[in-house]
Amino acid sequence: MTSLNADPNLRAVLDTNALGWTPSPMAGVERRMLDRHGGEVARATSIVRYAPGSRFERHVHGGGEEILVLEGTFSDEQGDYPVGTYLRNPAGSSHVPFSDGGCTLLVKLQQMHPADHQRQVIDTSNSPWLPGLVPGLQVMPLHAFGSEHVALVRWAPGTVFQPHGHAGGEEIFVLAGVFQDEHGTYPAGSWVRNPPGSVHRPWSEPGCTIWVKTGHLPTSLGPDGSVA
Repeated sequence: MTSLNADPNLRAVLDTNALGWTPSPMAGVERRMLDRHGGEVARATSIVRYAPGSRFERHVHGGGEEILVLEGTFSDEQGDYPVGTYLRNPAGSSHVPFSDGGCTLLVKLQQMHPADHQRQVIDTSNSPWLPGLVPGLQVMPLHAFGSEHVALVRWAPGTVFQPHGHAGGEEIFVLAGVFQDEHGTYPAGSWVRNPPGSVHRPWSEPGCTIWVKTGHLPTSLGPDGSVA
């Protein structure tokens, strides 16, 4: 069993660009592990890299799978998902994933509420941005179920957000630019997990785009208040 940044009540910050690649059970597929608790089937967050022509055998995601395509094109028998695609395969779903040309993904496994059955495929490169809560902020909602909310957030240079807390925690992956708060500076490739009850005052001097997920730590609550 592997335990890495496994306690969601603790803050974690990683420069994913500085992490080594760990082989997966399938040739040509490697991982940079961000958080993990379990064996080969684990509750996990990883950066996953497919070499051109690599593939996995059919497998089931008992606790669901959430993917953001960072580079290249990811594929399975249901379609092709180019860079910028946000994909959710609900608990109990199965597929045969592969990549003809190679790709890099942000992947979260075994972290979906069992009542969240919605499969989603969103091309974020062609989806609209909505005004944020402060000038200079734009938001692209990706998913919401109960306490869990997922979005892309784009910060214009010099944008400052008010101090705020996250009762259900917050997880951030910096896609471009530099994200900042009073705890540090996070360039592209940074992964940040702020635990339940944490408070911060974020800003971005040069501007940035981040993937952000809230309300899921230590687990997501369903619309009826049920625990995942």
